[in-house]
Amino acid sequence: MLDLTINPQGLESAVACAREKNIVIPTLEQMCHPEKIPAAVKEKLGSVGLWDLNPLNLFRITWKNEPAVSGGTYAGVNHIELPSSLTGVPARIVMLVGKWFPTGAHKVGAAFGCLAPRLVTGQFDPRRQKAVWPSTGNYCRGGAYDSNLLGCESIAILPEGMSRERFDWLSQVAGETIKTPGSESNVKEIFDKCWELRKSGDDIMIFNQFDDMGNYLWHYTVTGRAMVELVESLTDDADKRFKGVVLSTGSGGTLASGDYLKQQYAHVKVAACEALQCPTLLNNGFGAHRIEGIGDKHVPWVHNVRNTDMVIAVDDEVPMNLIRLFNEPAGVKALKEHGVPDEIADNLHLLGISSVANMISAVKFAKYYELGEDDVVLSVATDSMEMYQSRLAELTEDKGAYGEKDAAYSRGMLAATAIDNMEELGYYDRKRIHNLKYYTWIEQQGMAFEDIQAQWYDENYWKSVQKLAPEVDRLINEFNARTGLLEG
Repeated sequence: MLDLTINPQGLESAVACAREKNIVIPTLEQMCHPEKIPAAVKEKLGSVGLWDLNPLNLFRITWKNEPAVSGGTYAGVNHIELPSSLTGVPARIVMLVGKWFPTGAHKVGAAFGCLAPRLVTGQFDPRRQKAVWPSTGNYCRGGAYDSNLLGCESIAILPEGMSRERFDWLSQVAGETIKTPGSESNVKEIFDKCWELRKSGDDIMIFNQFDDMGNYLWHYTVTGRAMVELVESLTDDADKRFKGVVLSTGSGGTLASGDYLKQQYAHVKVAACEALQCPTLLNNGFGAHRIEGIGDKHVPWVHNVRNTDMVIAVDDEVPMNLIRLFNEPAGVKALKEHGVPDEIADNLHLLGISSVANMISAVKFAKYYELGEDDVVLSVATDSMEMYQSRLAELTEDKGAYGEKDAAYSRGMLAATAIDNMEELGYYDRKRIHNLKYYTWIEQQGMAFEDIQAQWYDENYWKSVQKLAPEVDRLINEFNARTGLLEG
């Protein structure tokens, strides 16, 4: 669970650090409703770049940033609606866009969700402790970013097979970067490194997105509300036309938004997608894949499996092919020639590799349920192609320059998307997936057996986390009051 116990000594040190670094902490409510952010903060943002290592950018941890590289304030929920001329289905597939968060990925929000409660309770002392961020990519970037703002030492842990851009970026921001063996699917190796660090004697705190309920709470509160606001701006009949949300598993955090959505629209279905090459949820399987941004071979502790209605597996060859279609000049030209509006074709770079996998999964979802032109399906573009230009170069080196025939092949691959490798989940299907948590979290990571049972049988388990947002905000406000930085 999310512990909000106060450590007075650590809190005093954290407040002093924030005062020294001129750091004001935004509340979850402000992230949902940026209009509530102090006017003085908004005014100062006019001269701050989106990726600048500036504490003011904590107030840009929201889905509602104006889509601007520098000087932007706030607008509506950032999204892109993909037309049927691209997806091949009549349903309205709409993706929230993570590009306009600091670091260019929404994982900076999940990192904040894990860090903020421990900071404002004094459980984490940024002057004394190192912050450890285990990840398959974007989360450790978000954590290193937040740590840098606090002036505390950070350790980013991620697999050695991740894109070069991630490591280049971390070399400028993180205090230390540790490369673990493997790639996306090698999450256990990350956990093993965490145990090694725990035993090292160093004064560290590990912010593990896969088991930290701060990740769950941030997405339930901030992403969930953004999705409701977005869908209600898209249709006047959300109670009937909003059909579902489709999200890759990753740390399981974003799936918490599905819990919020189901409480607003009981009929909505939540689908979790993964790589076919590592079908953990679909087939209790294992393997390796190329969809950067999602980790596998375990079920995250923060994933409320009882609320998952479907699992969808995507062949990684499809998104790896489509990122060329969406980003190579010949691909963009072909899309425009075949009816994709220029405004969409020119902005498909907003979809990174896992984002394209989410899109494909949403298409499969729409085909499976035979959705019509008034039906809405949501998904998330977790990051853009900004961190994957080296992958495009590698594909060109391996397969040659991308031309007209390649674009036709890619478009055909997209059109051939079918309802294979999908499963609607019944009660015992969900329980089968939930039970996989035992091997990772009870046997390997030391979680309590009573808690894994409570996650399944206690209807108040997840609700007790969901109710903590106001308490976290109260602690943030008290923390800010103690720094005195908002006075006057």
